[in-house]
Amino acid sequence: MIKVISFKICPFVQRVTALLEAKSIPYEIDYISLNDKPQWFLDLSPNGQVPVLITDSGHALFESDAIVEYIDEISPPLEQNLTPEQRAQDRAWSYQASKHYLIQCSAQRSPDKQTLVQRAEKLNRLFTKAEKKLGDEPYFKGQPISNVDIAWLPLLHRAEIIKRHSCHDFLKDYPNVKKWQFELLRTGLAEKSVAKDFEDNFIGFYLSDSTYLGSRRNCTVANKISETCCG
Repeated sequence: MIKVISFKICPFVQRVTALLEAKSIPYEIDYISLNDKPQWFLDLSPNGQVPVLITDSGHALFESDAIVEYIDEISPPLEQNLTPEQRAQDRAWSYQASKHYLIQCSAQRSPDKQTLVQRAEKLNRLFTKAEKKLGDEPYFKGQPISNVDIAWLPLLHRAEIIKRHSCHDFLKDYPNVKKWQFELLRTGLAEKSVAKDFEDNFIGFYLSDSTYLGSRRNCTVANKISETCCG
């Protein structure tokens, strides 16, 4: 069985596990601490980052983009009969999301409001692009769920948690994106693709008392976790 090596709040890992869940591919998952990486993990991961996927034949794959492509190659696609042009467009829109994962992480960790506004500018430009692209259908391309939806899921999932716990809405100016967020979260893929205590860990880091967003709620939990350990 496929095994995924994970860090609980890494968005790159969630992209991988969400795709596995969407395709109903069985997998096991091991969680490690990125503050104390075990040597066996460093032996597997050339860049020392998660996710790492161990194939059925025992090969270790790293870099989330490569892992997603591998999953697509060993399983039926979420969408049938896509042309090469359509697949290329999907990869491009998926990359638009994944290259903003750490930007979102940085914005969520902002120590004050001014820093949050500055760091959120790149996210605003991203959501503006999506707002113009989205239509009346529930998902990015209509029906069914596509690889693009899976790539954007970590961003939209985290934005929902932030809004629920701090009342800060990264998507307040983007009604189409908010509708897409609602429909995508309603599938249950967000909860299925993370650990049971994901939200507690997420809140403890991004809504700690050292962050501006944390100051908007009663949170005194502070963890020291590097944001450069997943990719």
